[in-house]
Amino acid sequence: MLALAAGGGAAAAPAQSWEPPAGARWQYQLESSDKSLKSTGGIDVNICQPPAGGGRCVRPQVFDIDLYEDGQVSGNDHTVNTAAVNAIHRRGGHAVCYLSAGTAENFRPDYDKYVQFDRTHGHSLIGKPFSGRFPNEYWLNLNNNRGQRDFILRQLAARTRKCANAGFDAVEFDNVETYAQPTRVTGWHVSAHTQLIFNTALAKMAHSNGLSVGLKNDLGQVPRLEPKFDFAINEQCFQYDECAPGLRGWAASGKAVFSVEYRKTTFRCGLANRWNLSTIHKSLNLYARPWTPCR
Repeated sequence: MLALAAGGGAAAAPAQSWEPPAGARWQYQLESSDKSLKSTGGIDVNICQPPAGGGRCVRPQVFDIDLYEDGQVSGNDHTVNTAAVNAIHRRGGHAVCYLSAGTAENFRPDYDKYVQFDRTHGHSLIGKPFSGRFPNEYWLNLNNNRGQRDFILRQLAARTRKCANAGFDAVEFDNVETYAQPTRVTGWHVSAHTQLIFNTALAKMAHSNGLSVGLKNDLGQVPRLEPKFDFAINEQCFQYDECAPGLRGWAASGKAVFSVEYRKTTFRCGLANRWNLSTIHKSLNLYARPWTPCR
């Protein structure tokens, strides 16, 4: 959902898909306004903070960052964040490429293509604003009666290739549970079956580019999608009492589950550690800090 930023970049795609191990420590940073971090694409790759239980500072092993540099650092909307990927790799970490799949964000360099398709296909693609907090992105129609899904997948294929070319190790596609939202919220009726078709195509897309792929939220379809995805990412599963059984079972199978809580009151590290979830606390503004890992 968040992030502002950018385009080019070039590094060799990974020879084979890396899969994050269960229990790996992660950082979720989609925004940056710190121009002193320009050499690392605005990402604080040196962050080191004590875990929730105290002790010496620890570092992330996995960084989930936007495909593009934040516009506040790059000054544009199209600089692919190769600088951050390279810096993360130099520190021995791995980089996950954030893309929004189920929404169109009006600050992206390809947004005009979405608008043009919508205009020439009876306004059948771009729906309602995602939320009051994110009024600059819009729910997309995943149905294919006018070729909408095919169009979206083509745009995402181009972005995913950019992730691979920039040297990212993995990709996460956000906003992939449109079917679970009321039509009055999204502007579209999307069935669970249509969502499964879309999400399955995303997993294949990532793997065809040599990237591992994370399933973002969509807990209702975990049993069907878990075999197709390599790890899971979840926001606020403790806040909404959604960690078990789906995510707990996913972690028990040996796949990494990266979770984030935005409220201190729902930051439950005892359970997270017991269930082998890689849980962190962040603010809703996804800058480098605050960042508190459970372990």
